[in-house]
Amino acid sequence: MPDTVFPPRPTPLVPVTGGDMFPVARIFCVGRNYAAHAAEMGHAVDREAPFYFTKSAHAVLLSGNDMPYPPRTNDLHHEMELVVAIGAAARGVQQEDALKVVFGYSCGVDMTRRDLQAAAKDKRRPWDTGKDFENAAILGPLTPAADVADITASTIALTVNGVTRQTASIADMVWSITEIIADLSTLYTLMPGDLIMTGTPAGVGPVVAGDVLHGTIDGLMPVSTRIV
Repeated sequence: MPDTVFPPRPTPLVPVTGGDMFPVARIFCVGRNYAAHAAEMGHAVDREAPFYFTKSAHAVLLSGNDMPYPPRTNDLHHEMELVVAIGAAARGVQQEDALKVVFGYSCGVDMTRRDLQAAAKDKRRPWDTGKDFENAAILGPLTPAADVADITASTIALTVNGVTRQTASIADMVWSITEIIADLSTLYTLMPGDLIMTGTPAGVGPVVAGDVLHGTIDGLMPVSTRIV
């Protein structure tokens, strides 16, 4: 077999409670999945169907590590989210079967260069530079689905320097976990290693160097980082 022209980048691995590691393939993100967040951003929720954007697996930053403030932005925002980890192949899966392909759940923070995202929106361009950059997907350890009683009954929250910025119920999501998986599996063949960041509640806002972020979802390991 021919040699590679340079060593391939390692696959990002997320710890699983119990000691295993989950290799990350793709990261799908759901936009405007909490009505109050859509409203604070000046948008109405499109209830016809979910919409998505993506992050590279190499945007992953594991909880507990510092996040360097990214370049080309003066308006870095936090967006606390429930992350769903896929553990089996799924193509055109029905809602009633959607949870069968879920490996587990984690806390995550979708970091956003809000000024770049806003500029892209104004010009009707893709959001990539605002959303998909190094360290922009901060992930806590995964908890296997079998160890989570009812994630939809959980509270999701994020503090910055100990002050609550975001809090809501997972049940407030416009599109449920099963609806998202069923819809997304009509666009892609979901595969083990894929992650779905399911959207953020209201209260997003800017952070600066020195800020400490701490996110929680009942029943899951927390996620945290310090901006440097």
